[in-house]
Amino acid sequence: MKRARETIITKYDCNRYFYSKKSPFILILGRHHSPLVIFKQIKPTLSLAIFLFSKYSGYSEAPDFNKIKPDLVIPKIESGPVVAGKRIKQILPSYEQTSVYHVVYLPNDWQPDKSYPLLVEYAGNKYSGANGDISSGRPEGSKMGYGISAGQGFIWVCLPYLNASGSKISLTWWGDSKNRTIKPTIDYCLKAIPWICNKYGGDPKKVILCGFSRGAIACNYLGLKNDQIAKLWRAFIAYSHYDGIAPWPYPQSERKAALERLERLGTRQQFICHEITESKLNLAATKRMLNATSKEKQFTFAETGFRNHDDAWLLRPSSARKKLRQWLESEIQQ
Repeated sequence: MKRARETIITKYDCNRYFYSKKSPFILILGRHHSPLVIFKQIKPTLSLAIFLFSKYSGYSEAPDFNKIKPDLVIPKIESGPVVAGKRIKQILPSYEQTSVYHVVYLPNDWQPDKSYPLLVEYAGNKYSGANGDISSGRPEGSKMGYGISAGQGFIWVCLPYLNASGSKISLTWWGDSKNRTIKPTIDYCLKAIPWICNKYGGDPKKVILCGFSRGAIACNYLGLKNDQIAKLWRAFIAYSHYDGIAPWPYPQSERKAALERLERLGTRQQFICHEITESKLNLAATKRMLNATSKEKQFTFAETGFRNHDDAWLLRPSSARKKLRQWLESEIQQ
């Protein structure tokens, strides 16, 4: 006898509802009506569901940024010496025997006798999603720093996450699937930032940590992991997700540990932004967590105005980008 196929239960339990004996879909379909009759009978239920979804999620009406022409184009990766206006893949001297690298961009207005603030960026996990959203998981796939600075006034550095042995770039989280250690990633960061500051005139007192998705979580999980690395940063920009909002498949991802890391923020500021989404892991969830802490006045929140889970939103004009740039200018000048 063949075994009956088990119902797949999705995140939203849609199948469980559909196959319930009390479901209006089963009551109707069980009568073997024609498709037209079935549609007429379930139309009120569908209409109500669509209305409630659009009214309370806001997601279905949020624009797709692909319909908006970018006003910024990120320079292509090049090889050779690091010069103003070019984006160069670079290897730290102590990592020449590995496949690990970072990407550095000197602003168009860079001059060797001046100092510049740094935007240090971490990428999201490797993925492709709805609306053409994509993340390579690699340093060269990052876009936030260029969108924020428009290629001027900031040295932009995209750092890698390392595997457990420190020999390769990790495209999902950090470490390996069986050992999600972040120590090699932190070690690389602690070497890279002083080296880049000394070499290209970066101001060590004006280093901004930013990240998308996995990188947004890394702002605190990595950036506030211990006292040594926490003291590097002037301020933080986290786009889409936040440390402690949900448990993830790596050690100490729970909220209690995240709030302990948050204590290392001190009196510094964070800009926290998120796409418009129906997910429970949204900006409102982050607000609720942080507004319940003693640091609630240290956060600035903004929705991107788009549905996309993709840092390319910053390559397009928006009120959120304008707000972020104004916030950053204020932080740098303090």
